[in-house]
Amino acid sequence: MSALRLSYQTIEFGEVDIHVRTLRDNQQFLDVGGVAEILGISSAAWPLFGIIWPSGEVLAHFMFDYEIEGKRILEVGCGIGLTSLMLNHRHANITATDYHPEVGDFLKVNIALNNGKVIPFVRTGWADVYSGLGVFDVIVGSDLLYEKEHVELLSDFIDRHAKPHCEVILVDPGRGHHSRFSKRMLTLGYAHNQHKPENTDYLDKPFSGQILRYLR
Repeated sequence: MSALRLSYQTIEFGEVDIHVRTLRDNQQFLDVGGVAEILGISSAAWPLFGIIWPSGEVLAHFMFDYEIEGKRILEVGCGIGLTSLMLNHRHANITATDYHPEVGDFLKVNIALNNGKVIPFVRTGWADVYSGLGVFDVIVGSDLLYEKEHVELLSDFIDRHAKPHCEVILVDPGRGHHSRFSKRMLTLGYAHNQHKPENTDYLDKPFSGQILRYLR
């Protein structure tokens, strides 16, 4: 493939419009110089960052009226960064991170599409002991627990970047790993609750996942 096929769309949050450039579909692939391959990202996994998934929409809508005043917020595994873009529109103190080498450039384009201020972005992996990100009051993410081994990697990454008092909000579509993740978070000192999103009329199909919340 010589070029990526792209799509432009607008996601509505009431009277607020967030514009995004995404990959047209999950068949796109363009790993210039084999950078993603070196990072261990397969051709099948490569396009996943560039699609807006239902879990990402649920997270962004949930955070639309979340209290942000005085809070430093981190989006983990941000992908196309819909939640970060929406929070940036709200003038939140938002930082984004992802492992994929293309995310930073896509995020810059989407910030410009929305006439937003720069969103600090750090490309880092969950196994990286030092990311330079610092610590946060709130950590959010969507559809992160793909594999069994992600439970420990993600929980440890979150704990390294959480302030002593921190809320973690994850949207999980039901891949089967969130129970083990919740048990792991409990051992790290976080209280846990979960619930289904109240209204997902903005999605094409019913959402069977959960909003997971952890508080320390």
